[in-house]
Amino acid sequence: MAKKNKKNKKNKKKSPILSHGTGRRKTSVSRAYLSSGTGNISINNRDYHDYFKNKRLHEVFLAPFNLLKCEKDYDVKINVNGGGASSQASAIRLSISICLSKLKLENRTTLKDVGFLTTDSRMVERKKYGHKKARKSFQFSKR
Repeated sequence: MAKKNKKNKKNKKKSPILSHGTGRRKTSVSRAYLSSGTGNISINNRDYHDYFKNKRLHEVFLAPFNLLKCEKDYDVKINVNGGGASSQASAIRLSISICLSKLKLENRTTLKDVGFLTTDSRMVERKKYGHKKARKSFQFSKR
């Protein structure tokens, strides 16, 4: 039997996952895993400041924490793929809100009143044949 090389593996103690949630927006899908900690947020194994450069997008997905005033209470690990930056931020907000609502019932009522637990079902309308885009037509020529 060959010995396994354990030099590369770090022996970090991981705090147990308190809750998890899935959020969707347009074509983005986000999975968030909430654990007790000090407020570290990693998106696709990167710090959220490195993943989203735009400060407005930080405000979008940190809104549930700011509303409940629990920014420094939990660590969040997020996997997100598909879509653009704005739809990914909205999907992350929904998945974090679902995680927080699973922890306490009071959180659920607060987040529901603001609308953070509602999935935005709007999608891009498909292009139709005989048209330039979904609704835009080619220029009409009378003669």
